[in-house]
Amino acid sequence: MTQETPLDAAHAAMQAAPDDDAIRLRFYERLAETELFMLLEAEAEEDDDTITPELFDLGAESCVLVFDREERLAAFVGRVAPYVALSGRVIAGTLAGQGIGLGVNLDVAPSSILLPGSAVDWLHQTLGNTPDEVEARIAEVHPPKGLPETLIGAIDSKLATAAGLAQRAYLVGVTYDSGARGHMLGFVGAVPEAQGALSRAAGEALTFSGIEAGAMDIGFFDAADSVAERLDRVGLRFDLPQPETLQAVRAAPGSDPDKPPLLK
Repeated sequence: MTQETPLDAAHAAMQAAPDDDAIRLRFYERLAETELFMLLEAEAEEDDDTITPELFDLGAESCVLVFDREERLAAFVGRVAPYVALSGRVIAGTLAGQGIGLGVNLDVAPSSILLPGSAVDWLHQTLGNTPDEVEARIAEVHPPKGLPETLIGAIDSKLATAAGLAQRAYLVGVTYDSGARGHMLGFVGAVPEAQGALSRAAGEALTFSGIEAGAMDIGFFDAADSVAERLDRVGLRFDLPQPETLQAVRAAPGSDPDKPPLLK
């Protein structure tokens, strides 16, 4: 018997509280972050970013099948079958706008669920939401107040997967020179090319915590910036994991969310 997976747990929580929007959002967040094994019609070529998923006709629309464990895919198919491993977010981006649903762990796990194409489109659109980056001049920085623990936990979980993209981040309250007040997640020592990914991660933390978009701004600061020192004095600090070594490898098809694999 396969051990319960994080997706199983998130699905069980959603089933136990069908009217709780926050719990349902956390299921979709888990689905987006999970590596899923998608059943293919044919093996993907090594140097080709085009994949051919196996489509199943369910009447109103077709769907592709994904599993969060290789053995679950094998149990469903009952034979040797080609597949590709992609994150849920990449799969949603690949299928979005095509009216194709997503069958997750069908018949082989407690997290068995069939998502219609509209749900796939919603997930892709939701994952694309990002908060505004800060451009106003900061007048004051103060400790964050009144933010729910669900948001703080979501930020912590998101940044734990952003190894090497920044040195650290701080959640603070801010007052701008215009007099406007709010909260900001300030990244210190971020890799310039990673700022978009960090903004998306922060946006997802907001969305999947049930917090309205716009409740938190995003800022990027050099470690030598005077603002960074102010953030360190009053902010809630998040240390991002730092990789020990960096190796140059060929990107696997679909590993870049901005360049999902093409469907045949």
